[in-house]
Amino acid sequence: MTARKETPTTNGAMIATTNNKNNFLQDEEGKMVVKNKSEAETEDEEEARVWEQIRQETRRDAEAEPALASYLYSTVLSHSSLEHSLAFHIGNRLCSSTLLSTLLYDLFLHFFSSSPSLRSFAVADLRATRLRDPACASFSHCLLNYKGFLALQAHRVSHRLWLQGRSSLALALQSRVSDVFAVDIHPGARIGSGILLDHATGVVIGETAVVGNNVSILHHVTLGGTGKDVGDRHPKVGDGVLIGAGATILGNVHIGEGAKVGAGSVVLIDVPPWTTAVGNPARLVGGRTHPTKNNDLPGETMDHTSFIVEWSDYVI
Repeated sequence: MTARKETPTTNGAMIATTNNKNNFLQDEEGKMVVKNKSEAETEDEEEARVWEQIRQETRRDAEAEPALASYLYSTVLSHSSLEHSLAFHIGNRLCSSTLLSTLLYDLFLHFFSSSPSLRSFAVADLRATRLRDPACASFSHCLLNYKGFLALQAHRVSHRLWLQGRSSLALALQSRVSDVFAVDIHPGARIGSGILLDHATGVVIGETAVVGNNVSILHHVTLGGTGKDVGDRHPKVGDGVLIGAGATILGNVHIGEGAKVGAGSVVLIDVPPWTTAVGNPARLVGGRTHPTKNNDLPGETMDHTSFIVEWSDYVI
């Protein structure tokens, strides 16, 4: 088996060529990255496993609820792969009387089919949602019904369009995602893999924001700017971070790896790695000099409240 190399064409699309040693894939920034054959094959196998699980779950649900059988067949069971199903489903959710579902299907399918990294990110997001949200009963439930997941996959395509200089279409997709899912992510924002947008309503992520891998963000979170400044003006969120519901993080501040931002907090300065920031304005649990350290990745454990025992100002 030979590895595949994706090379940009003159119009910014991706074509596949072969290389005997490595896989060359495009990351979220549009840069070429190298993966060895075993890594690429493992991702392909994981995608196949998740897709087969989705099909099994969907067949079960179609048999249990005949009223959904036609919908489940057209959205999942009639398709040969995850990228075809995802492109069909998102295209139908985002279409309008003037932005046709067939156009969107072709657009999403082109990007999902030509970019293995987009597919691996989608699988990582599916797994993140299934593992971290106790209300997520199955992979198919996430694929079909979780608007945070769908909004994120649509953003990943709009981000690729943005990188190719196709800003009008990228911004049009952003607008439709905001209208349909109530999630507003600028196409310039860079977002890693294994992301959970839990509930997702009211999430706002600005143009120059960066979100790392294995991050969990709840509803009504804002990663915004501080005024009319242009340039690099939005938050940078490290790997494994948990941002609670209604939290607001403003400006070009850094939320360190493994940090936690409590629900309703307002963060205007950097949060050190492995610490917890709570309040308005946010303060570090344990104090700035010797803050209490998190022992695990909050973005994966979804532990929102363990800091309370050390938060001396907490009263009822």
